[in-house]
Amino acid sequence: MASAKEKAGFIYVKDTLDGGYPALVLGINAARQGMESKIFYSFMGLHLVMKGGAERAKFIPSGLMGAIPGMSTVATEMMKKKIDKANIPSLAELQEVAQLEGVQLIACKMTIDMMEIDESKLIDGAVVWNAEDFLIYAKECKVCLFT
Repeated sequence: MASAKEKAGFIYVKDTLDGGYPALVLGINAARQGMESKIFYSFMGLHLVMKGGAERAKFIPSGLMGAIPGMSTVATEMMKKKIDKANIPSLAELQEVAQLEGVQLIACKMTIDMMEIDESKLIDGAVVWNAEDFLIYAKECKVCLFT
């Protein structure tokens, strides 16, 4: 009898360029280690599982630098150049890899309702769960992280 797969869950709540990578990288690597892997996108993080959302993600410098008008645009372009130079896939490409590797991308139902988002705006393959659904899954996870 085959043993059940270990499970990994990741909760993601930001919509920034730098914030999008950890959950995806960890989710992909969990799947590659043979784990069932899911990423739960809630609040502002939901933007990254909306069509075009990963492409619109910005890098916002911390502190006063992030408050300067136009700084996030400049910082985003600089960060994207660093990402390209290091041969790191874009967020959209990494989401596609994640899905190909079996990582399930989950949109939070409460956030969808609160922000009045049409579910047809989600990227292909994303599913919708409520918090209870994710908690039932999370209780069985060997790894469950808030990224």
